[in-house]
Parts: sequence; structure tokens; C-alpha cells
Amino acid sequence: RDKLVTGVQTCALPILNFAGASRKAITVNHSLPAPTLRWKQGDTVTLRVSNATGEETSIHWHGIVLPANMDGVPGMSFHGIAPGGSYLYRFKVKQAGTYWYHSHSGFQEQRGLYGALIIDPIERPPFQYDREHVVLLSDWTDEDPARLLAKLKKQSDYYNFNQRTLGTFLGDIRSHGLGATLSDRFMWGGMRMRPTDLADVSGYTYAYLMNGASPSANWTGIFNKGERVLLRFINGSAMTYFDVRIPGLKMTVVAADGQYVHPVSVDEFRIAVAETFDVLVEPAGQEAYTIFAQSMDRTGYAAGTLATRTGLKADIPALDARQLLTMADMGMAHNMAGTSNVDPHAGHNTPTTNAPAGANPHAGHNMSVQSHPFSEKGNPLVDMQAMAPMARLDDPGVGLRNNGRKVLTYADLKSMFDDPDGREPERTFELHLTGHMEKFAWSFDGTKFSSADPLVFDYGERVRIVLVNDTMMTHPIHLHGMWSDIEDASAAFHLRKHTVDMPPGTKRGYRVRAD
Repeated sequence: RDKLVTGVQTCALPILNFAGASRKAITVNHSLPAPTLRWKQGDTVTLRVSNATGEETSIHWHGIVLPANMDGVPGMSFHGIAPGGSYLYRFKVKQAGTYWYHSHSGFQEQRGLYGALIIDPIERPPFQYDREHVVLLSDWTDEDPARLLAKLKKQSDYYNFNQRTLGTFLGDIRSHGLGATLSDRFMWGGMRMRPTDLADVSGYTYAYLMNGASPSANWTGIFNKGERVLLRFINGSAMTYFDVRIPGLKMTVVAADGQYVHPVSVDEFRIAVAETFDVLVEPAGQEAYTIFAQSMDRTGYAAGTLATRTGLKADIPALDARQLLTMADMGMAHNMAGTSNVDPHAGHNTPTTNAPAGANPHAGHNMSVQSHPFSEKGNPLVDMQAMAPMARLDDPGVGLRNNGRKVLTYADLKSMFDDPDGREPERTFELHLTGHMEKFAWSFDGTKFSSADPLVFDYGERVRIVLVNDTMMTHPIHLHGMWSDIEDASAAFHLRKHTVDMPPGTKRGYRVRAD
């Protein structure tokens, strides 16, 4: 059945104040975040988007499987929406779950153009709940995002104030000895990298929001005692990974990126940019609980409240201590295979793109040296190559290991259905996530987007994509309009997602049906 046309207007609204100053935002129907859209699986939805921003705009329906010309990527799937113009999105909704939508033009997502998207299923979900709340996390800066990027291009650690100092150097000597400390400093210095680079942009400029509200504004989700509440978490930020917990409450994860998973009970989870997690909670014994989402680099947090009535608040926990990256985090053999003084750039000149069918994306488990595309060799856009990357699906990530809480990992998440395709991949594409920290430049296989040839799939084929993160940063990878079926350590189907988190030094494979 057809759903009535939804009118959406993007507009500039220069009156919002999140971090101490009034700044111009990009809003949808004068709302930030954009209004939550509610669809029904099986419907045909029609959305007329009009542009009142004074600049080109677009809307991408993140994680939605739809015709290419409805995907909302200017220059790729359509021409964009010109100032004063409009575009009619119309497509059939083939899926259900928690998703989101955002601009794919310039810095508009960072300036406020993002919103939640909930699709009700045709069949009842495999769990019960009494009420639900959307919890949309995001980051906001009072700076012009273009100026922010310009700073990063000139000095990539401009916003990183958690640098190691003379004090930490002396402390490391006391703890580890002079030789080990000097070796560590020479290794990081030789790579021109810093173990403190957990995030490019910090709480120095970012305010972290929950449903568009700062912690002091105290967004509140109401519950009645005895209810089971479904919380739909969405990371709609431009740059920030969040570590989420609700002190005093267990969370049962029941869906990832809109797809049902076998329930798993946790105290905390890390949510990458663009990921969504549905969790069930059963508040009991307190009238208020804090929803606490700290940034991965521990420079700030978003927070709100679950409460029996508005006006209540619970204590907000202190930020966890910041952590340092290790050579193991970087996918280096040092600290993993018992080796040391290894040249991080040795032996990496073998092309591996279009690896043979059946190639094991988790071969890094055997500590063999990872080969790399020839295009990375001597490339000024590549400042690091992972020597021994591993899938690490069971690793909660830097800053979350051994913290006394049960932390969700990809290994914990298992789709409630078998491989929806069933075929073994016919071809394997290996792609290396590459970058240069000092240049703040990012690429695949050392080739920037404007110079890259497309990956060509045959319609209907089943392919495997293997990602190798050759950078020291964590990256969320999203393939528009198709599902990414993550493989386990045996290269078998494990988990269906639309966004694959790639921590530094990891090598992860997923299957794609080019439909």
C-alpha cells in the first residue's frame, strides 16, 4: 500500500545554542534532530524534500535497500537538490528496524541534518516490550565545520590535548625502565604517530548531544514501574564513537543495524558512527537512571535520564581514564608475536586486491606478514601498514578491556537467521583502509576517491569484501544499498549489518549480494 506523501523541508535556523553560542544550523521542518520518521515494512513511501537552505542539499536513507536514484548521494546517484528546488523520493520499504537519515552534502550532517528512522515490521518481533524511546547520539561544534577541517589538514592533532608529556615519560621510566621506555618512544616517533590518537576531534570543540539535548538539558525518557522498555540507540554523529551504559541496569541487545540478533545481556557497548543497537531494559528499584554515552577518547559525554516522571535525575558517572593505543592495536607483530624492533614498513609490496575466491579474511590469526597493494608502496598518502592484522571480533576495543563491566563485542552478536543468500562468494575483493595522519588524508589502497576506479560487481553475484585497516584510526565502513554479512573467524556467516566497524590493525571480511 502507498503511504501518504511526507513533506520535508530543509532550512537554515540561526538560533540554536548547544555550547555557549548561538549558531546557524541546518534543520528539517525547523527541528534538530530532524523529525523521527515512522514507516511500515511493505509500504511504498513518498517523501517530497524541498530545499530552503540556500545551498545544495540531499538526504541519504542510511541502511535502506532501495533503487540507486533514491539513495541521495549527489554526483553518484542523483544531481542533488538545488537551492529552492525539491526532489521526490519514492520507494518500497523492504525491511524493518531502527535506521537513520542524514545529508550527504558538504558538512550539513555536522550542522544538524540528521534524524531517526523507525520501520515497523509486518510480523511481530521476537521479543516483547511495553514502550520505546529513540536515543539519537550526535556531536555538535560551534565552529564552522569547514574551518574545523582546515585546522586538521594543517595540524591533525589540533584538538588532541591528551598528549604524552615529560611527566608521563618519567613515569614510564619508573614503571618500565629506561630502555623499554626509549624503545617505545623511538618506535612511535619513527612512525610519526601518537598512541593518544583515539579521535580526531575532541570535547574541546564538540558538545555531545542526546536527542538534540546537552547533558544539562536532561533529555528524559519516561517509564512506569514494571515496564520493559525498548531503547533504539542511533549514532548520528559526524565523527564520534560513543561508549554507552546505564549504571544500575543491564541492557539486552536484541537488534543491530535494524536486524534481529540472539539476545545478549551487557553492561556497556561501543557504538560506531552510523551504527544502531536496539536494547531492552527493565527499570526496577529506582525512579531515575542515567543514560551515559562517553566519547571514545574520554573528553566528554552525552547524557539523559530514564525516569518515572520529568524533572528527575540520577548521578552522572565520572569519565573513564583515557587509554593509550599499543602496537597490538595497530596490527603490528610487536607485542603480539613476541617480536620487537620490527620495521613496520617491511615486506608490504605485494598486490592483493581481487584475491582468489575462498580467501580467508582472518588469515592474520596465524601471525603471517600481511601483504599490501603495490599502490601503497612509496605513497605519500600512506603513513602506516598493518603487519599482522586480525579480525578481533571478540575484542571490546581500546579503553573497554578489563574494565569490570560486560562489554558487547561483534563476537557476541549473532544474527537470528542463517545466511540469507546461502552461496559461497564467487570473488574476493581486498581493500586496505589507508591514510596519512599528518596530512589528514584518507583513501582505499592509497588512492583517493577522485582518482579511484570503481569496484565492478556483476548483478546478482555473491562477493566477499575483505577490509584491512592500515591506519591508526577507527573507521566505520558503509556500503550503500546492500547488506554487509560479516563472517566469523572461520569465514562463515555471522552477522548482518549495514555498517562495519574497523578498529586500527583489524582485518574483517563480509559477504555482499550485488542485488
